[in-house]
Amino acid sequence: MRFFLILAVLPVFLAACGAPPWNSPYPVADEGANISYSSFAERPKHLDPAQSYSSNEITFTGQIYEPPLQYHYLKRPYTLIPLAAAELPKPQFLDAQGKPLPADSATEKIAFSVYEIRIKPGVRYQPHPAFARDAQGLYLYHGLKPEDLAKVYKLADFPQTGTRELEAADYVHQIKRLAHPRLNSPIFGMMGEYIVGLKEYAKVLDGAQKSLPQGARLDLTRYPLAGVEVVDRHTYRVKLKGKYPQFLYWLAMPFFAPVPPEADRFYGQPGMAEKNLTLDWYPVGTGPYMLTVNDPNRRMVLERNPNFHGEAYPTEGEPGDAAAGLLNDAGKPLPFVDKAVFSLEKESIPYWNKFLQGYYDASGISSDSFDQAVRVATQGEADVTEMMKEKGIRLQTTVTATNYYYGFNMLDPVVGGLSERAKKLRQAVSIAIDYEEFISIFANGRGIPAQGPLPPGIFGAHEGEQGINPTIYDWVDGKPKRKSIEYAKKLLAEAGYPGGRDEKTGKPLMLYLDITATGPDDKARLDWIRKQFQAVDLQLVVRNTDYNRFQDKIRKGNAQIFHWGWNADYPDPENFLFLLYGPNARVKGEGENSANYDNPEFNRLFERMKNMDNGPERQKIIDEMLVIARRDAPWIWGFHPKQYSLFHSWYLNVKPNLMANNSLKYVRIDAGLRARKQREWNEPVLWPLGLLAAVLVAVLVPAVAAYRRKERQAAR
Repeated sequence: MRFFLILAVLPVFLAACGAPPWNSPYPVADEGANISYSSFAERPKHLDPAQSYSSNEITFTGQIYEPPLQYHYLKRPYTLIPLAAAELPKPQFLDAQGKPLPADSATEKIAFSVYEIRIKPGVRYQPHPAFARDAQGLYLYHGLKPEDLAKVYKLADFPQTGTRELEAADYVHQIKRLAHPRLNSPIFGMMGEYIVGLKEYAKVLDGAQKSLPQGARLDLTRYPLAGVEVVDRHTYRVKLKGKYPQFLYWLAMPFFAPVPPEADRFYGQPGMAEKNLTLDWYPVGTGPYMLTVNDPNRRMVLERNPNFHGEAYPTEGEPGDAAAGLLNDAGKPLPFVDKAVFSLEKESIPYWNKFLQGYYDASGISSDSFDQAVRVATQGEADVTEMMKEKGIRLQTTVTATNYYYGFNMLDPVVGGLSERAKKLRQAVSIAIDYEEFISIFANGRGIPAQGPLPPGIFGAHEGEQGINPTIYDWVDGKPKRKSIEYAKKLLAEAGYPGGRDEKTGKPLMLYLDITATGPDDKARLDWIRKQFQAVDLQLVVRNTDYNRFQDKIRKGNAQIFHWGWNADYPDPENFLFLLYGPNARVKGEGENSANYDNPEFNRLFERMKNMDNGPERQKIIDEMLVIARRDAPWIWGFHPKQYSLFHSWYLNVKPNLMANNSLKYVRIDAGLRARKQREWNEPVLWPLGLLAAVLVAVLVPAVAAYRRKERQAAR
């Protein structure tokens, strides 16, 4: 009886004693801790800065590695500032004989650009076993034998760690790694065109690797690179071919972050890769955070680097930043958060529910949750719903520096080429694909139709009437209006396909779309795209395939029409227009020009524009390039997504920055407020337990009483 009475009232006492919510997915000890919580859907494949090039990877590498430069967190337009570097490097221009040239020299006179980069002294690496030494100064873990690795399964199994000061040689070592034959760096091809000697260096390393015994490690310190040299302990020099001002943007990316040779020696030992003890799994950096848990089936954890050299929150930003509270922490030491926990969430609905319960600090918005989260005013302005406001959730939106588009393979005999027939066919299809409708149906209005390859906010892109694509749009009543289907059909007839039939053979024109479609929403999208082609009497055959096969088709030029996208590496028009530069064609040049577009006039203008400083002359050339590209229509220009992000009231210092990849250090968490809200939003419903206990008591009391009476009668 006492047991059941205690059971009936126990939930009430537990709820009253201030225990964490019963449904919390986190350890009790972490309640109220200075931790940020978010998720990941797929394990990062590469955390080695020479190889990593995906957005889900830079979430981690951006917080761990420190390249020379970074983007100012608050200022717009995007502004480069020093990170590990002591100041922004300025190029020294040289002529073909190696003699210095004035800073305002004409581009054609500049044979070389030399960047001398001085890094800050006193910066130290995170604690790591690669640096651990014994009393005699010898490395503890650089000569491991199989028996030494028998009980090692993760990096934390090495009992000793060490550190050392960051040196200029570490940056030189990483640039050499871009040419390593076993790393296949995605930027080697591009950097090989600019960094003096890098292409030749790759051949040297390839020969050296082949001469080594099977499994032996290639020691890059033994092979000098002509275009990169150490000047002194804290200074190194990079020599580029010609003028390439965009190189500064690359210096803000993890590709140019330091990698110590000790890390290569440590991870390069036999048996390490088999245990996932590699730089791809456990990075080594000087940044504010270090990766302490890499469990791809459960969670990944970044923790504060105890050796971090320190940095201060920005003291200035844009007008309005102070009023928005973004300068409340001006001058305070970074980072604010002690730990960042990323939990595996493959499905959007569980993630969304945990966000609403307060167990994730921020969230995107899936199509399923859009109406619950956002309401759109009659003027088109978006805001959170009343339910979100009651929870203190706020919305931030920004148009991303991203293109999603359909590309035409310009090598294809039907849709490719620069003939007037082919141009009009592509123009007609481009008009027929109603991206305004697509954005409304499939993106909940989160995007804007593209007018060309340049997203808004990138130099060279115009706003308003000046910025529209006149091949596809007219300017009507102060806004762009897509040309009519009737006009598209007229173009199609002029191309030799009246009514969607080849005028020579009378057969319907059949076009082919290669795509990777795996999700449940893809069928609706594919049905929609077929209807767009049908609107101009064209038949579309969709060839669905896996991503690896799709990439192979693009690489070999076997696709006719394909769906593709591009995220900006840096905020410069060259980073988008090079996607249409002929020598970058995927088939002929193994570049990023997947449409294999090759217009000699566009190429000539690109070569003039690419290394120019921003100004009226560069703008004029870009305008000419856009006229050519819009007329030739190698892409169905698609749309630029609009990023919608939700943040809880305890998640502070949030400002969308499409270029910065190291923004975690600026975020501040009000952990106390979060804990209170979590309890409030997840208060257990206890009355069913009390009712169950009461029913049990009501049922068992008569039974116990009857049993005891029976026992007394038996005793008598």
